[in-house]
Amino acid sequence: MICKTEAIVLHTTRYGENRLIVDTYTREHGRLSFIVTVGRGGRSSIKKQYFQPLTLLAVDADLRPQQQLQRLRGAELLSAQLSLLSEPDKLAIALFVAEFLYYALRGEQQDSRLFDYVRSSLEWLDKRPDRYSNFHLVFLMHLSRFLGFYPNLTFHSSSPHPSNSPLYFDLRAAAFCATPPSHHDYLMPEEAGRIRPLMRMDFSTMHLFRLSRAERARLLEVIVRYYRIHLPAFPELRSLPVLHDLYG
Repeated sequence: MICKTEAIVLHTTRYGENRLIVDTYTREHGRLSFIVTVGRGGRSSIKKQYFQPLTLLAVDADLRPQQQLQRLRGAELLSAQLSLLSEPDKLAIALFVAEFLYYALRGEQQDSRLFDYVRSSLEWLDKRPDRYSNFHLVFLMHLSRFLGFYPNLTFHSSSPHPSNSPLYFDLRAAAFCATPPSHHDYLMPEEAGRIRPLMRMDFSTMHLFRLSRAERARLLEVIVRYYRIHLPAFPELRSLPVLHDLYG
């Protein structure tokens, strides 16, 4: 089946001298992997630089459901990401986000809202000149809404509980609780109290939330742990130490 779709490049692996295996998330077909022959001449319509992490593409593909690797017939840039892959700080965020999405979207089916969220977030970051150090925190927490485990920010209990009493946060249930759960995957009240402010952040207001390097590093640690609980076989991320070095 010949089709055209928008795609976000997640990961690229060299395969032989002039071929690539390109993992993408597409707007119309969800997760797809392509085998791509990269032309060496300047006139080639498929250029190697198109397949950098998080590049936004319009692709022309020959899709065959029985095949794991699809054939890419043509590709062109959806938008020119002038700073995302050239400025060192943004590049560190981009490489982390690309690696994170590569695993988080491993089994994702078609979801145009999810695709549009990722695309608009990347375009926002590319155009933003400054004050984006909390981008990855906001992006990951709001991404959970599309993956089915967005935190429940309300507290319901059948037993009386004073409104000003501290609450724990159960990472497995993605909900607040009055007493510690029987397992170890929960946050103590001091850290649980940061969940609601974190979820109120968006890209336009996140610079108003002052975080130290240590606080930002701890929040990212919790978020990654939260994803590992809800997504099976989520591995250690190689790009995480670089992001810690830059942003805490």
